[in-house]
This record gives sequence, C-alpha cells and structure tokens, in this order.
Amino acid sequence: MPADVTRIALFPLSNVVLFPRVKTPLHIFEPRYRQMMRDVLEADRHIAMTVVRPEHQGEMLGDPPLFPIGCCGEISEFQQRPDGRYDLVLHGLWRFRIVEEETRPAERLYRVARVQPLDDPFPEDARDRVARLRASVVENVAYLAREAESEGTRFDASLFAGIDDATFVNVLANSIAFSSEEKQSLLEAESIPERYARLASALSFRRAELEMRSEPGRRPLH
Repeated sequence: MPADVTRIALFPLSNVVLFPRVKTPLHIFEPRYRQMMRDVLEADRHIAMTVVRPEHQGEMLGDPPLFPIGCCGEISEFQQRPDGRYDLVLHGLWRFRIVEEETRPAERLYRVARVQPLDDPFPEDARDRVARLRASVVENVAYLAREAESEGTRFDASLFAGIDDATFVNVLANSIAFSSEEKQSLLEAESIPERYARLASALSFRRAELEMRSEPGRRPLH
C-alpha cells in the first residue's frame, strides 16, 4: 500500500462496493471506461472503485458526487471482447480517502483523483472481541441462510474456518445482499474490529426483523 497520497483513475458505480482482499467481476462497456482500461493496463493496473451518492444516481452519465471513501483494486484478470468491451476481475487492495479530484483535460474521458491510502488496523487487544463478533456473525448468517433455503441459499461455516479475520469480514460484507449504502458504511469502518461490529449489528437487525415478521400478529414498528 502506498504510504503517501497517490494519483489513480476513478471508477464510480451506484451499486458496487469493493472491499480489500475481495475479488469482484466487472464488465466495462462505456467509452470513457474503455479508455480508462487501456490507460491503466499500460500502467499499474490499479483502479479506484467509488460509490455515487444515492441522491445523485440519476446523474451517472455526468460526474456525480461520490462518497469520499473507496477501495483501490488491481486488475488480476481481464479479457477484451472484439467490440472493445472488457470483462475483468478486480482484486481489492486498500481503502482510500479522496483528497482532491483533478480537473479533466479534454482528451481524458474518465475521472482521476489524488487519494490518501487508509489502513485497516487490527489491534492485538481486540482479538477476543473480534472472535465473539465473528461467532455472532456466523450464527446469524447461518440462521438467515436456513430461512432462505427455499430460495436455494445455504451457508456452510466450515468453508470459512481457515480464513483469517480480516478476509472473512470483508468477504461477508461483500457477498451478503446489503444495499450499496449499507456496504459503503461497512467499508468506511476505520478498523477490522469496527467493521465486524457494524456487520454483526446489521445481521442482528435483519434477524430480528425476520423473526418479528414470522410471529403471528406482530409487525415491525416504524
């Protein structure tokens, strides 16, 4: 991870949040992002994934305002189609905060910003807390998966037994069907323990909602 502010191409989307240590497939078809792909493939293969603020998602064809926290990814695989479109896999590397977006010259179609890389600290004295939160996350994900089995959803906790805590929380934050705003909140957590706490809270809320709906005569209060 770079220690200082670095310059990077921005790829804003409305519904995709990239997390460190997670691989995400993407399809590139707009001319501006085809140009971006050509440029980054000739450089370091790094792309800064960012999320458009929800109130501006109708402005995707322009330069809508973005959440300031995003994730840098490296293109680990790609294929260019005959018509110029790209299929790629982006591997999340590190979070960042946008410092300043550059003025775009006429010949560049995509956005570029200077970003400050952000750590994902995991203090040693938080290990026990994370172990408890991880157990809660596993329990609630398993419960929600069982309730959704009619839709073909299953969760086998043993498949995740050997995965380190940082990768585990990022993989689940990415794979669970949260809204983009919820995933953005998880990405913005300033440490691995805080991301676990936010994920555990979100899952507990979902479970409580589901249990309430399943009880005859009870409805959520809001």
